[in-house]
Amino acid sequence: MLSIKLINIVSILSMALIFPTYAADKHAPHRLNYYAPHAEKSPKVDGVANESVWQSAKWQKLDQRWLGPEFSKEDFQGRYKVVWTQTKLYLLAEIIDDILIDTHRDPLTQYWDDDCLEIFLDEDFSGGDHQYNHNAFAYHMSLDNQAIDIGTNKQPQNYSHHVESNWKQQGNTIIWELSIDVYTDEYKDSSADNKSVELFAGKVMGLMVAYCDNDGSELRENFIGSESAIGGAPDRGWIDAGMFGQLILSK
Repeated sequence: MLSIKLINIVSILSMALIFPTYAADKHAPHRLNYYAPHAEKSPKVDGVANESVWQSAKWQKLDQRWLGPEFSKEDFQGRYKVVWTQTKLYLLAEIIDDILIDTHRDPLTQYWDDDCLEIFLDEDFSGGDHQYNHNAFAYHMSLDNQAIDIGTNKQPQNYSHHVESNWKQQGNTIIWELSIDVYTDEYKDSSADNKSVELFAGKVMGLMVAYCDNDGSELRENFIGSESAIGGAPDRGWIDAGMFGQLILSK
């Protein structure tokens, strides 16, 4: 009996070494698992998305209404895909939006009240608070391709050097491509020596994607995301990385 127990203990310890554990207890239930395929060649970030690697990635919908009234399919539809290389994540979003608004010309002022694509990224899927720290990033991508998030000084910061962004419009449809450098929670706003991490097959990260939709008001009318938000403030993902889903880098 003792030998059987020892074998079981050894088996459990071996499994723990093979399969890394993540702080699932810090995450809300029913999070998405998104498997991103590897790209042998980096897609060109041009808003065209004609590279074959995009065909191997699965679409994920933006269909969770966090804020605002019901909206029609003509007003908004959204979905996204992700692929990766050793140095960057690549995200493709397809957005149907009948009215594009960018009235706040200062990129650090009410950036969430203009039409913008928002990418929430947690390098180690640790969950937890990220309001005034870099446990996770929440890049608000403006229509002029700037990436804004709150820094450790509790003020909006421009992180456009983290993200290359380009989109093109055909009718009411936007094809938006982005490449993203990934940083750990050790990122320092005051440093010029921050190094992005290398990515590898099997790495698990936190990811959530959303869209702020404004059709002509002073404030955005809708905030629509990829993850469900049951209980609490529906838009609390800007503070709580536990709302993010799992992004799993596959081969």
